[in-house]
Amino acid sequence: MDTSESSTEPQDPLDPQDPLEKGPSAVAPRRRGWRRWAMDTRPLRRPAYRRLWSSTIVTAVGSQLTAVAVPKQIYDITGSSAWVGAASLAGLLPLVVFALWGGAVADSMDRRKLLLITNSGIAVTSVLFWLQAVAGLESVTALMVLLAVQQAFWGLNAPARNASIARLVPADELPAASALGSTVMQTGQVVGPLLAGVLIPVIGLAELYLIDALALCVTVWAVLRLPALPPLASGTTTTKRRAGVREIAEGFRYIALHKVLLLSFLADVIAMVFGMPRALFPQLASQTYASYGEGLALGLLFAAIPIGAVAGGLFSGTFSRARRHGWMVIGAVVAWGAAITGFGLSGSLWLAVMFLALAGVADMVSMVFRGAILLSAASDEMRGRMQGVFTVVVAGGPRLADVLHGTAGSAFGARTATVGGGLLVVAVMLTLAAAVPALRRYRV
Repeated sequence: MDTSESSTEPQDPLDPQDPLEKGPSAVAPRRRGWRRWAMDTRPLRRPAYRRLWSSTIVTAVGSQLTAVAVPKQIYDITGSSAWVGAASLAGLLPLVVFALWGGAVADSMDRRKLLLITNSGIAVTSVLFWLQAVAGLESVTALMVLLAVQQAFWGLNAPARNASIARLVPADELPAASALGSTVMQTGQVVGPLLAGVLIPVIGLAELYLIDALALCVTVWAVLRLPALPPLASGTTTTKRRAGVREIAEGFRYIALHKVLLLSFLADVIAMVFGMPRALFPQLASQTYASYGEGLALGLLFAAIPIGAVAGGLFSGTFSRARRHGWMVIGAVVAWGAAITGFGLSGSLWLAVMFLALAGVADMVSMVFRGAILLSAASDEMRGRMQGVFTVVVAGGPRLADVLHGTAGSAFGARTATVGGGLLVVAVMLTLAAAVPALRRYRV
């Protein structure tokens, strides 16, 4: 590891009765044959991580049911897509604010306790969504307020959840753990909306909220069984940590002082802001790929990237043991840009879907190693704040891309905007990697 850009600290003991929980010194046997290419499941040997990950399988689908139900209900009430877009923005501001604050909170208190509080809050919000739907309230204001509250709880939850992983698995398994978690979330983004489409005509929209609330009860149960995750002692200090504006600012200063962390964030910004053309999918479906059927084309375009990401996760054994994490991020972002460029040049829908799926694979690799860098290169007392910034970048980047690509698509055409964005990703990422060597040199 590049000691000039990172620091390490001892692992917490998790389950003294399990020999696999003795920390990073435990070495997994080398897998042979086809198994070395399949999903790397080493972290699932750790009981605490296995409980947390297993609960995610349920909630990844459940959360997507609510993600479909809210805009559907708003559209049913108003008949306006503008209101649907306004609701999305209503959820963004609390997510950003509470993710930044939640990172500081996660560094100042027992992360297990914070996860219990926030998961319970999200579950209660889902119950309130269900109650307003059953009561036939038909209030857009109520829906937007509930959405803002839900996103605030999510902003508090995500940094604590992600920062806890480094305390549940050893450092050499962090890429595998990241791949496992990302694969489940991406699978939820594919299965959840499809399941919602099937269930709404059968059981109604209101019950989707209730299913999500019940799924969150599984998460609360799993968190209850985690070990305590209090802040680790920092040197000889016994000062109680705070979670205010000063601590949030310290997190940004920490990023500025550790170039590898800053570059990992910039890599995601470059890929998502310049190279995420989802705002152009409706235009491409109605113009470039109209001969295939607009509905079919639109569905395939939106599904292709998550499907590719899931495929990348299922074969995470091909890359999860790589030690040059910096080069893996650089290569993945460049591959993303190249795939998006290929997508923009494609006149065939099936070729376009193939390139988007390849972009999804590249995105999975990038997520895995950016996540591993954030957990391994940051000290435990800063991990929550790093994950808070990560949450903001992940949530905000695609939204900025929607504005940029939508404007460029209107001015220059959808395909030209897409190709230009992909080429810009490749050029900017390679330039940044050449100019600042910290990311190239980072390895574990």
